[in-house]
Amino acid sequence: MSKQVLTQQVRLAKELVASAEVVASVASRTMPKQIEHWAKIGRVMEENRDLTYEFVLEAMLAKSEIDNGEFVKYERRKTRNRGTS
Repeated sequence: MSKQVLTQQVRLAKELVASAEVVASVASRTMPKQIEHWAKIGRVMEENRDLTYEFVLEAMLAKSEIDNGEFVKYERRKTRNRGTS
C-alpha cells in the first residue's frame, strides 16, 4: 500500500524548523518527516485526550511494525497442557 504525497509549500516558524532539524538528526529522519511525525502524534492526542503520550507512541510503533511485516503472529493453543500431580 503506497502513500499518496502532496507537495505544497507551508510557512513554518523558524524555531519549529530548527527544532525539527535537531530532533530529526537524532531520530534518523528528515526534517519534513520529523514534522509529519509530530503532526501525527498531535492529531491522535487531540482525537483521544484520555490516552497518554507513551500509549500513543507505542501504538504508532506497533502499527509501523505491522505495516512493515516486523511481527510474529500469535497462535493460540487449541488445548491446555495440564500437568498431573
